[in-house]
Amino acid sequence: MPVLRYFVFVGGALLALLFVADIYFPKQPVVATADSGVDKSTIRIHSERKWPERVVFDTNQPTIVPPAAANTVASVQAPVDVSAKARARDAFAQLQPPDQKQAQLTDPKKPEKPAPRKRKIAKRHAAPQVMLVAQQPQFNLFGRNTW
Repeated sequence: MPVLRYFVFVGGALLALLFVADIYFPKQPVVATADSGVDKSTIRIHSERKWPERVVFDTNQPTIVPPAAANTVASVQAPVDVSAKARARDAFAQLQPPDQKQAQLTDPKKPEKPAPRKRKIAKRHAAPQVMLVAQQPQFNLFGRNTW
């Protein structure tokens, strides 16, 4: 209850000081507005920033498709020889030598197994030696044993 009484007395004193200060200090002049009949509910903000013109896409015109690029590789190739000898020659030209084929078959790249990680084992530390010290007797008025 003392806290409640404190707030009542201090709050009352502050309120009384507020009334006294209102009486002694001069009042602020009231500024009369000339446009008292204007509706100020609509606020218009004018910005100084100029935005770019909007872009309009005209979808009524047909899409312009670029012409297909001519294949320059086809024009450089030699005329095709379709004789049996030419086909056999091309087949042999595409074959790989036997030693390359053997090397590819016998040496497939296999991922190597990573080396096993070394495990760290904590070192054992010897426990510090315990020193037993005789306990000092406490000071009692009635001797050592109170009970």
